[in-house]
Amino acid sequence: MRRGENIYKRKDGRWEGRYRKGRKLDGKIKYGYIYGKTFQEVKNRMYPLKAKYQEIQEIQGNIAISFFEWALIWLSSVRGDVKPSTYASYEYKLRTYIFPIVGDIPLNEIDTNKCYEIIAYLERKKMSPSSIHIIYQVFNRCLKAAIAEGALVFNAAQVVKLPKTKRNKVRALSKTEQKKIEQAAIDAGEKGLPVLISLYTGMRIGEIAALKWKNVDLTDNIIHVEQTLQRIPSTYDTEKTKVIVNSSKSERAIRSIPIGKKLRKLLIEHKKCSISEYVFSVNSQPCEPRLLTYYFHNIRNDACLDNIHFHQLRHSFATRCLELQADIPSISAILGHSSAKTTLDFYADTMLEQRITIMRLLESKSTL
Repeated sequence: MRRGENIYKRKDGRWEGRYRKGRKLDGKIKYGYIYGKTFQEVKNRMYPLKAKYQEIQEIQGNIAISFFEWALIWLSSVRGDVKPSTYASYEYKLRTYIFPIVGDIPLNEIDTNKCYEIIAYLERKKMSPSSIHIIYQVFNRCLKAAIAEGALVFNAAQVVKLPKTKRNKVRALSKTEQKKIEQAAIDAGEKGLPVLISLYTGMRIGEIAALKWKNVDLTDNIIHVEQTLQRIPSTYDTEKTKVIVNSSKSERAIRSIPIGKKLRKLLIEHKKCSISEYVFSVNSQPCEPRLLTYYFHNIRNDACLDNIHFHQLRHSFATRCLELQADIPSISAILGHSSAKTTLDFYADTMLEQRITIMRLLESKSTL
């Protein structure tokens, strides 16, 4: 029996009300349903829902597929435009941190409350503000794409206030600490060479892992940095993580770094024993960063410096250069920073001694 207004009497004796929640991507209407013992009960419960979803469709759009469905569409669209590592990172962040909260929510029902639920979820996991920003940026980008495709009218993610970030400055090793780690690295032989390369070139661990002998010019004493190696998370296509070698992440990251005589000598000795195209390898395959990190942890323990990490070696290199009053553009080029401003932002505190010296010189010339 039908009583109008999309309310029907079912064969089981109950009444069923049907209201529009939006549309699917193919244009078909997506309905919501209400059940009750009487016509009036269903009608009374259905009217607020009709008003609610009419407002949702006017403000946020009428595409009512789940966020999970939309995210898969978006991931498929960007896959050919980004590096495999970037794609895997997007998918991992969505799958691990976003889908548990809003995966089942219709795209046009994602409001600011749902966005704050995501932030609260990440905070409960004790994630740092910077990590929250990185994960949330993927979610926001996914919704921006929905706007661009006309699947969404309003992106609630862009009006949400995120936790304030505070850049954790990486401490450079003191000169005493650096001497200890250098000696421990020398004592470790070939397993210590990656540590010495980072200390005297500022190369990242992924760049060292991807380094091939063809990129090491021992005639002109130059290392050409062109690639980086990393292990990427599993995706829906593959259950296992995998190691990939990518071109460096930016034009500035592709660079040439001069090396000194001592480092050149160590590389020549190491090359005599190498049977791989990679400078650091196991069974002719490149050593991945986690293996180099394992070697480094053994070396730092031997040096009684348990609390330092590999990336501090790169920062120590930059700091030693600044202490020698090297110019910022040259340091920036060696480090592969996107601009000299990036270098200044990272190492402004390191230059405090130079600023003090400048003020003293200025004062010595004044008439005060």
